[in-house]
Amino acid sequence: MRFLRQGLTGLFLLSLTLGLLAYAGQTIMSAIEERLSRETRVPERRERVFAVRTTLATEATITPELTAFGQIQSRRTLEIRAQATGTITELSPDFIEGGQVRAGQFLARIDPADAQSALDRARTDLMDARAEEREAARALTLAQDELAARRDQAALQERALARQRDLESRGVGTLTAVETAEYNVVQARQAVLAGRQALAQAEARVDQAATAAARAKLALSEAERRLAETRINAGFSGTLSDVTLVAGRLVSANEQLARLVDGTALEVAFRVSTPQYARLLDDSGALLPAPVTATLDAFGLDLTATGTVTRQSAAVGEGQTGRLIFATLDSAPAMKPGDFVTVTVEEPRLERVVHLPADALGPDGTVLVLDTGDRLEALPVNVLRRQGNDVLVRGEGLSGRAVVRDRTPVLGPGIKVRPLPTAPDEETDEETVTLTPDRRARLVAYVESSPDMPDAVKQRLLAQLGQPQVPAQMVERLERRIGG
Repeated sequence: MRFLRQGLTGLFLLSLTLGLLAYAGQTIMSAIEERLSRETRVPERRERVFAVRTTLATEATITPELTAFGQIQSRRTLEIRAQATGTITELSPDFIEGGQVRAGQFLARIDPADAQSALDRARTDLMDARAEEREAARALTLAQDELAARRDQAALQERALARQRDLESRGVGTLTAVETAEYNVVQARQAVLAGRQALAQAEARVDQAATAAARAKLALSEAERRLAETRINAGFSGTLSDVTLVAGRLVSANEQLARLVDGTALEVAFRVSTPQYARLLDDSGALLPAPVTATLDAFGLDLTATGTVTRQSAAVGEGQTGRLIFATLDSAPAMKPGDFVTVTVEEPRLERVVHLPADALGPDGTVLVLDTGDRLEALPVNVLRRQGNDVLVRGEGLSGRAVVRDRTPVLGPGIKVRPLPTAPDEETDEETVTLTPDRRARLVAYVESSPDMPDAVKQRLLAQLGQPQVPAQMVERLERRIGG
């Protein structure tokens, strides 16, 4: 009985389990059929609208600026070299590094003893040559007088010969007297010939004396030049640099003693690429006299000088590219030869161009403009210049359109956008910061105590630090210098 009861219980549990499984399967099948038979509903989607900043494209006449880096140098630089060998016996107090000298000012003297002795000998030789000239002139006069006397004697002998011949023809004279007269004539003629030779020698002596005097004058001139070379003077007004001379030093000929630099005749040399160089040429291929601005960063304050492009290098140079351009600076008292500056060159003006931020230009050379219904439209443009973070473009139908300032990958043609109002200060290029009283006092104390800053630079920095808004770039540079 126990076995039968357990068997029936197990059979009941098995039947109950199978029934529950069948019910569950039926329920699942019903749910699936109901799901499949239900119609698919598409949820309603709303179009996403992006907020963008825009700028109005306005055509204008703009002067592009070419930016390069250059070095200040002087148009007049003189190497002061010793022209003679000797010991420095005298030195000007201004002959030092950084000394300011005037044109023709005495700088140094080399021992002139040998040159002075050579000059005295040359003067003595010239005196001897001039004495020889006077003696030769007197000898020439005597030779001329002697020749004239001998010619008179010859004429007298010829008249005596004629008289003897006349007496002989009348039978009064003798043949012996005639022969004696003829012999005297021949001797007189020989005396005249000897006088002419003496005159020629006297004339040659005069020529030789003149040549000797000319040589003596040349020797005297050279001796005077040698003596003048022992005195070193400034060729023009300027500043001395690379000074290696001290009093008592022995110098050799052609040894460089210093360099004289004209600080008022400055120019800047800068290198540009070939396409940039081509934009600085006129229609005939000549270099334009474009205005130039050289900027020197000095303790956070930019020192500027203006000038004009004047010339270009004759050759590219080995291992170089582009072109080397030279610009003459008008006035740059705070700049020195060797300073590295930022050069800004004004290119020829461009007509009917639009100035846009560089972020507004896409990689495909298009900009996004607002169409009807605040939807974006791609408009192709021609990029004429790149000016830092901006571009100068020209495109058909671009003028007067609202252009997206900041282009992102999610923006494209047909996208609906919502233009944001442009704040007045969004166009400001220079970033400014507000300083706390402690931070401002720290910067002012550094500027006032700095021994390297010129007074003019200190005054400008202190004036800017006294403003409520201070340029952030200047603050950053000053704090970097003081380790802040």
